[in-house]
Amino acid sequence: MADNAASYGLWGLAAVNAAVFIFFAFSFSRPQTRRDWRSFGAFSAFLVALFTEMYGFPLTIYLLSGWLQSRYPEIDWFSHDAGHILEMLFGLETNPHVGPFHLLSFALIGGGFVLIAAAWRVLHAAQRQRMLTTTGPYAYVRHPQYVGFVLVLFGFLLQWPTLLTLAMFPVLVLMYVRLAKKEEREALAEFGDRYSAYMRTVPAFLPRFGTAFGASRVGTGKG
Repeated sequence: MADNAASYGLWGLAAVNAAVFIFFAFSFSRPQTRRDWRSFGAFSAFLVALFTEMYGFPLTIYLLSGWLQSRYPEIDWFSHDAGHILEMLFGLETNPHVGPFHLLSFALIGGGFVLIAAAWRVLHAAQRQRMLTTTGPYAYVRHPQYVGFVLVLFGFLLQWPTLLTLAMFPVLVLMYVRLAKKEEREALAEFGDRYSAYMRTVPAFLPRFGTAFGASRVGTGKG
């Protein structure tokens, strides 16, 4: 019981982890507009919910404890390692911190943050000159920052799935899609045919590898 109690109720650790990752995301995305802050706020809420269950109170485990204990009686579901539910459900007899789901989550989270940072640098440079952004990550997808945020969120879900974050994930994805569509309407109004040609060549979220939008094909001059 003592070990189980020590696994949770670590509210300071939950707060520190949430603050570190929120600051990390802020430094990569650097929100400026009200739309940026809205998407960043929703992303931050996801992280707070995640780390609250990871270190504070394991709500998902409590709600599912009856079913989990009856199906997997050999697992101590109130130990911290059992919070890595996917490793437990698949019966992977290894330290969950080096399990395949955990390692994949690190790759998705790291890749997502790198994509967000790379996209922000290109976008910021273009915005200062009122240019259409079609280089860097924008040569492969029209909304790389939103793709990056979704990769980070999905990575955390693989690492530590909870009922609340599972419910939040599709809502956040839908929010990013709606924000992307709104941004495209504004870009069409500003850049007209240039952006129409860009949309015909570059997919919104899922890249078509082997093809990229060349900066020389549609000018990136002022709209």
